[in-house]
Amino acid sequence: MHDASPSRATPARPLAADDDGAAMAPGDAFIAADVGGTHARVGQVRMGADGRIEVLDFHQYACAGWPSLAAILRDFAGRSGHGAAHVVVAIAGRLDGDELVNANLPWPVSLAHTRREAGIGQLALLNDFEAVACAMPFIDPAAMTRVCGPDRAGVGPALVLGPGTGLGAAVRLPGPPPQVLASEAGHAALAVGNARELAVLQRLQQRWPHVDVERLLSGPGLVNAYQALCELDARVPACETPAAITRAAGEGGDPAAVEALEMFCALLGSFAGDLALTFGADTVYLAGGIPAQIKPQLLRSGFAARFANKGVLGPMLAQVPVWLVEHGQLGLVGAAAWYHHRYITR
Repeated sequence: MHDASPSRATPARPLAADDDGAAMAPGDAFIAADVGGTHARVGQVRMGADGRIEVLDFHQYACAGWPSLAAILRDFAGRSGHGAAHVVVAIAGRLDGDELVNANLPWPVSLAHTRREAGIGQLALLNDFEAVACAMPFIDPAAMTRVCGPDRAGVGPALVLGPGTGLGAAVRLPGPPPQVLASEAGHAALAVGNARELAVLQRLQQRWPHVDVERLLSGPGLVNAYQALCELDARVPACETPAAITRAAGEGGDPAAVEALEMFCALLGSFAGDLALTFGADTVYLAGGIPAQIKPQLLRSGFAARFANKGVLGPMLAQVPVWLVEHGQLGLVGAAAWYHHRYITR
């Protein structure tokens, strides 16, 4: 694991903070949330005496079942009975003024409106994968699975990458103090590696003027790949959802599903290698909602070969360990740690 004492704050700037609340004292409980395009994971948390985040209460919400982020936070505050004096939300996207820019959430998000509607004293937002990167020091090594590379972690920059409803990425830079660089790498242009992937890309270019990485490396992206492969082979699609495609690939009865999932893993390896080179990362962590769900297929796929397929730098990348991390409450814990160290009364 990377050295990063939880007692040192990550000085990365939040998306924004809206403040009308009292200062927080050490040991006070507060609300932390990790909000993606599909689920919102919300918990009542506090920093324990051992410097680790304690999750005192937890509830997962289906985002599409609620009219707004404020409604989710208000429900949780009422459910827990502890109010919402301090709330931190790790959320996919970037703020443009007061409005969050995100293509995957089922509702718009306004910082000021959310705070007022939910009755929050102080509300802070940060990028969801910035929060996941902040959680890295809290991960139990026994909870990780090595995908490829040596059985050790480096001491330099660590890349955190995760496909889910969208595709998140962040880089944790060693300290002291450690820092986190958030990114929107999922919206970079998609690069392919063979003729079959090029044929799929050409299909996608007929639908969108800009084909970014998320168009294939996400849950909806897996569906895009599957549909394009069916079109190329003149097959009638039998699957409509990422879960159905993954299930069919595991059963082996749908050749397009098998190929779509293999293509997903290969492209994920290629993209992870690109980002590792770009940021000089010496460790890569795969999180997000999808990698853990396709763990058997990922481990036997072409991920490792494509990760290291970088010409003269291939042998160097082969020495970079890639770990699969169960996403779970990572974003929530990382957001809580970030908020506690930034806003606690010392």
